Amino acid sequence: MDLFRVFSIAGSGMGAQSVRLNATASNLANINSVSGDPAEAYRARHPVFETVMAGAGQEAGAGVRVLGVVEDRTEPMPVYEPGHPQADDAGYIYRGNVDLASEMTNMISASRAYQNNVEILNTSKDLMLRTLNLGN
Repeated sequence: MDLFRVFSIAGSGMGAQSVRLNATASNLANINSVSGDPAEAYRARHPVFETVMAGAGQEAGAGVRVLGVVEDRTEPMPVYEPGHPQADDAGYIYRGNVDLASEMTNMISASRAYQNNVEILNTSKDLMLRTLNLGN
């Protein structure tokens, strides 16, 4: 394994967790959004990751890649509020399907994964510098 590959692996992990944090921030920002039509209600977004392998026949991974961002298929929650300006003819508004507890869990998990990748980078850098200084 290339000695410097650890930097690209950890960097790809940091990039993936950054996408995850941005999706979580978007979901949290839209947690109170409403619509008069269930088809137009905000739907939570979640990134999909893929492991990138180093090469044919090799067991070691070479990082992670973001395949895309998918919308949660859970139906929006109807709330009866006939006086709301966006209410439909039956008096319902539709709240997005963002779950606060899940989003906070995702945010903490992504933040810790990002921090772990930063620690991997720092530790690898320190070990390489110490190796260079062995002869001194």
